[in-house]
Amino acid sequence: MITISYTSCCLAGTNNQQIVASKHFVANSASEKGGSLVKAGAGSTERETVNEESERLIQAVSRRSAMASAMSLATTAFGFPGVGLAVVKQGLLAGRVPGLSEPNEQGWRTYRRPDDKSGGHGVGWSPIIPYAFSVPDGWEEVPVSIADLGGTEIDLRFANSQEGRLFVIVAPVRRFADNISDDAKIEEIGEPDKVIGAFGPEVIGENVEGKVLSAQVAEHSGRKYYQFELEPPHIFITATAAGNRLYLFNVTGSGLQWKRHYKDLKTIAESFRVI
Repeated sequence: MITISYTSCCLAGTNNQQIVASKHFVANSASEKGGSLVKAGAGSTERETVNEESERLIQAVSRRSAMASAMSLATTAFGFPGVGLAVVKQGLLAGRVPGLSEPNEQGWRTYRRPDDKSGGHGVGWSPIIPYAFSVPDGWEEVPVSIADLGGTEIDLRFANSQEGRLFVIVAPVRRFADNISDDAKIEEIGEPDKVIGAFGPEVIGENVEGKVLSAQVAEHSGRKYYQFELEPPHIFITATAAGNRLYLFNVTGSGLQWKRHYKDLKTIAESFRVI
C-alpha cells in the first residue's frame, strides 16, 4: 500500500617546423643554383639578380607551404576539409555545457533544455517542451548514445563520479494510451500507484512491487508532479506530462553515494520542472 502526500508551491607547432624545413630546403637549393650561375657569370650584377630571384622563390614556396599545412591540419584533425574553422571556434567554448547556468551563491547550477536541441532519438518527431532542474556544481552532462542500454527514449544524462547520476526519459504518451489529449496531464495517465507500476520497470529494469518507499504529489505552476523514492535500487523518480510527452526524471546513486549525498540527490529530484 503506497501512502501519497500532496504538496504545492511555485517555482521561484608541427606545421611551423614543416614550413621552416621547406624554406631551408629551398634556400639551400637556391644557393647551390646561384653558386653555379655566379661561377658561370662571375659578375656582381648577375649575383644580385640570382639572390633576388632566390628570395622571391623562398617567399613563394613558404606561402604555399603554409597554405598546404593549414589545409592538411583542417583535413586530418576534423575528418574532412571546410570544417576546421568551425570546430576550432566551437573548441573555444569547451567546458561550457549548453543550457547550464553559472553557479549561484549556494554553488548550484540550473540546466534548461536548449530550445534548438533535437527531439532526441526514438521519441518521435514533434518538439519537446523544455524542462529544467538544478544540480550542485561539478555535475556534468554525459553523452547519450543511440545504442544506450537505458533505452532509445533517454533524452539526457548528467553525472558526478562522487555523488551520483541522473537521466531523463521523454516518451510519447500515446505509446501508453490512445485516449489522452494533445496537452497531456499526468493525472490523465493515472494515479501515482498506477504510473509507478507501469513506468517504474522501464526505469529500473524490474518490477517495482515492494520497492516504493514513498510517493508524493507536488504541484508547480498548475502542473502536477508525481515524486517517488524506491529502494532497491536507490532512486528518486519524478513523473509528469506535458504536450504529448511523458517525462521521467530519475536520480540515482550507489549505496555509499546515497548515504553521503541523500539530501542533495533529493533536492535535485524535486527541482525538476517542465517549463
